[in-house]
Amino acid sequence: MPYMQSNPLLSFSDLPLFDQIRPEHVAPAIDQLLGEASTALEQATAPDFPADWSAMSRVLDTATERLSRAWGAVSHLNAVADTPELRAAYNEALPRVTEFWTRLGADERLYAKYKAIDAKALTPAQQQALRNAIRNFVLSGAELTGAAKERFAAIQERQAELSQKFSENALDATDAYAYYASADELDGVPEDVRQAARAAAEAEGKAGFKLTLKLPCYLPVMQFARSSALRERLYRAYATRASDQAEGDATKFDNTALIREILALRQEEARLLGYANFGEVSVVPKMADSPAQVIGFLRDLARRARPYAEKDVADLRAFAAEKLALTDPQPWDWSYIGEQLKEARYAFSEQEVKQYFTAPKVLAGLFKIVETLFEVSIRRDTAPVWHPTVEFYRIERAAAQAGGAPQLVGQFYLDPSARSGKRGGAWMDDVRARWLRPDDGRLQTPVAQLVCNFAAGVDGKPPLLTHDDVTTLFHEFGHGLHHMLTQVDERDVSGISGVEWDAVELPSQFMENFCWEWDVLRHMTAHVDTGEPLPRALYDKMLAAKNYQSGMQTLRQIEFALFDMLLHTEHAPQADFMALLASVREEVAVLPSPQFSRTPNTFSHIFAGGYAAGYYSYKWAEVLSADAYAAFEETAGADGLPSIETGRRYREAILEAGGSRPAMESFKAFRGREPTLDALLRHQGMA
Repeated sequence: MPYMQSNPLLSFSDLPLFDQIRPEHVAPAIDQLLGEASTALEQATAPDFPADWSAMSRVLDTATERLSRAWGAVSHLNAVADTPELRAAYNEALPRVTEFWTRLGADERLYAKYKAIDAKALTPAQQQALRNAIRNFVLSGAELTGAAKERFAAIQERQAELSQKFSENALDATDAYAYYASADELDGVPEDVRQAARAAAEAEGKAGFKLTLKLPCYLPVMQFARSSALRERLYRAYATRASDQAEGDATKFDNTALIREILALRQEEARLLGYANFGEVSVVPKMADSPAQVIGFLRDLARRARPYAEKDVADLRAFAAEKLALTDPQPWDWSYIGEQLKEARYAFSEQEVKQYFTAPKVLAGLFKIVETLFEVSIRRDTAPVWHPTVEFYRIERAAAQAGGAPQLVGQFYLDPSARSGKRGGAWMDDVRARWLRPDDGRLQTPVAQLVCNFAAGVDGKPPLLTHDDVTTLFHEFGHGLHHMLTQVDERDVSGISGVEWDAVELPSQFMENFCWEWDVLRHMTAHVDTGEPLPRALYDKMLAAKNYQSGMQTLRQIEFALFDMLLHTEHAPQADFMALLASVREEVAVLPSPQFSRTPNTFSHIFAGGYAAGYYSYKWAEVLSADAYAAFEETAGADGLPSIETGRRYREAILEAGGSRPAMESFKAFRGREPTLDALLRHQGMA
């Protein structure tokens, strides 16, 4: 087809042609791929088509995988390089894509074919994929008929539209805000943040310093600005984003009505499927047995963390009154007080630490630990990219035979910097999965995208990362390793596919632990001006401060998770969700929140990111990851370095197994037992 040659979204020979994809390519490519996928669906569900895993995969999975990859590229660009034209093209195609997946998932003919497959003839990975598929058919409405089935499909389409709009409002509300501060107002703010703010104002031909609500700017202002008035101004703007409480015409991004409609649709979906609420639907494919078990887990953890959190607050109040003359601290003061107390108590500041973490050196250190522990090598590679700052790498394993070529394991893009038109936060996405392709017998290697939002370098210097940024990078890389190091050849359960959502954070949170190991850190630091590595004395202070406010931070996470689960179980969708949040805060929070705060309005994880009634997964998986890391602590060498043998066992039991078996089986294969809370409480100084 001549057109196929000219549409980069229809090129599947290798990596996506990110540099060539334009908004006008979206509709024709997606329409063609939807047509091919629909034809494949009809073919696979014809009465004379065999109920055979390989035959179904050859016809249907190859067509749907092409659609997934093309739509994945469009969705990715929509998140990292948003333009009005691309957004319009994405939103125009979204209902058709949603309609197809809903139709596929609820097709009773296809469901019957899968149920008729002889599981005994399949490999263990295929058996797991088949079990997942049959469960997913039920959750996708395949057992519904008539009007109920039609309504279910309409709900899916509307939910996709609302989630996308929620995400756009959150991005636009964040991007729309700017405050041009004077030099005096920025007293205390770190020099690199001031320089970036000055450069941003100059680029617009404006006086002063441009402050935004993007985290590389917002956080340091909240932590270091001595002006309480400036902190209040930014705090109020941040806490009211995408809500009716926002300033001026920013209320046009209000997400309140969208939240109510999303909750009502989820409740209706649950009822159609025969469940009491969406929380029950959410836990079906997860490790947790029921919403009640999750709520019990969260409340138990809150009870254990509370005494530590209360002590944290008492310390902050005493310090604020004694040293800062703040006898009645306001919500916008806590980050500042916390940073001042931390500096006083541990005699170092985040800014001092940041000078040692230059992005290139951190990346080299991350690669070194991964190469050593998991017996692979990482090197630069080339690929078409969506922005000049994006880097591309390949992961290889040594050849099986001496003198042979290294074996490609996987590849990844790294998009590190915050910029306009890029969604906030950090995430890992898959471009394609490892798959022994049924159409041509070729082994397709996995490709991942790692996205962060770090501050860019200024004055020709490399970007400087906070220790939190470093932890974020390791976290996302952990997800990437889970996706890329898999040795499973069945696409639906290779890498992160098919892994229970409340276990998927295990490999990411596991990697965070290395950010606290001296033997890892000293190899990944070099002072931006002198090149000197991080001094041991400074590291010791960081370590002493590691669990600073861990009680408060734990309760903060539990507040979000408990709110999320109660919102999807006990809450009436049309009721005031802020009243529910107030009652959750009353139960678990140790710091008061202002009346105007509207955190749910930008809670993209649960309204636009797949974590609905699943935000608890972070804490749940932290129990698994802390216990898994304890195995490395128990087997570390006399030099303090992690054991390669333990790394190999972890890689084989957890990373390579992917979703090919239940997460608990993988955990027990590595640890020899079920996880316990002990390691998590110990790691966080709450034992």
